[in-house]
Formats: sequence, C-alpha cells, structure tokens
Amino acid sequence: MNRKAQATTELNPEGILKKVGAWQTGHFLFTSGLHGSEYMQCQKIMQYPRYGMQLARELARQLLEKGIVPTTVVGPALGAIHWEVFVATAFDELLCKGEPVRAIFAERVTDVSGDANAFAIRRGIDLSGADKVLVVEDVTTTGGSVRKVLTLVKEMGATPIAVAALVDRSGGTIKFDVPFHKLLSLNLESYEPEKCPLCAKAVPIDKPGSSKKA
Repeated sequence: MNRKAQATTELNPEGILKKVGAWQTGHFLFTSGLHGSEYMQCQKIMQYPRYGMQLARELARQLLEKGIVPTTVVGPALGAIHWEVFVATAFDELLCKGEPVRAIFAERVTDVSGDANAFAIRRGIDLSGADKVLVVEDVTTTGGSVRKVLTLVKEMGATPIAVAALVDRSGGTIKFDVPFHKLLSLNLESYEPEKCPLCAKAVPIDKPGSSKKA
C-alpha cells in the first residue's frame, strides 16, 4: 500500500476503530445504564496521538466548514479525556492565529441533590461570557452526559455553540439544543436492562465505562 492510500485509510474513523480494537463485541453495560452487544472503547484510539489527531483534524475541518469556531473545547471525563485536547489542538493548527483554543475536562462529582453523576469544572479553571464552547464526546448513546455538561457550561456563564462526537451510536436519533456533528454515525441496538436479550440468555456482562451503573 502506498503512503497516499494508507493515509486515506487511517483518516476513516471506522477503519481506525477496528484497527486498534476499539470496536468490541460482547455484552456490555454502558455509562447510560443501557445494555448492548457492541461497545466503542475509544480510549484505545486516544493512546495513539497520531490517530487521535487525524480524527480531530478531520472533525475540526468539518466544523469550520459549518462556521463553528470555538474558543474552548469541553469534554466529560472520563470518556472524552485526551479527545478534548486533540480537538482543541486541531483547531489551533487550522486557525493559526489569535488566542489559543482551550481544552477543558468536566469531571464527575456528587452534587447537592445527591446525584453522583453530576459534572463540574474544577482545579481553578473558569468559563466566562466570552467563551464559545464546543462540547465533545467520544461516544454518544443517549446523550445524557453531554446534556449535563451543556447545562454546566450555561450555568458558568459561557455559550455552548455545538456538540461533536467521534461516534454517535444512536444512528442520528439524539438531539441537543445546539448543532450536533459526528464523524461516524452507527445505528447499534441498545436495551433497557429488563428487556436485554443477552441478560435473558445469562451472558456475562462487562462494565467497561467510566461510570458504573447497576
């Protein structure tokens, strides 16, 4: 394979997912609490900055073509850890001037209501009214984490301008109150635990996500 053909293959999100073993099959409990037979472990991509940056550059190019120019990229931990840095770096490379694009992660906390899956931006980092925020996620299933981060961004006084995901496994059914862009859209089935056919067959379940819901 020549260099040009190899580069084209590597820029294909589906090809990279499969190349690094990020597209897994089995019986999985997702962060959303749903079950499914296919799981996207995108940290397998993020361990390779070359692949992470290839995907981030493609995402940033597509967003810039749509007129989406963030000053700040925010991703929910732990899934979007590294991804938000790659995306912010890609915007910096493509914009080539002005203030640097910030990369921030929102971490899980227990809020005053007792919600152990709330989000906060901590460690002395703030948002302001001048921030135009792109919220990024590695994989969206129901969009629950992203919605919480969008609310957090607004509460901190900033303006969310778009959501972007590496993989949308809902097949395009997820909606947000800002534009939603994804590199790869897959219509992969997921199930409520009580309706899961894999549970009915007593297939052992794996809990690979960062938030373990019983």
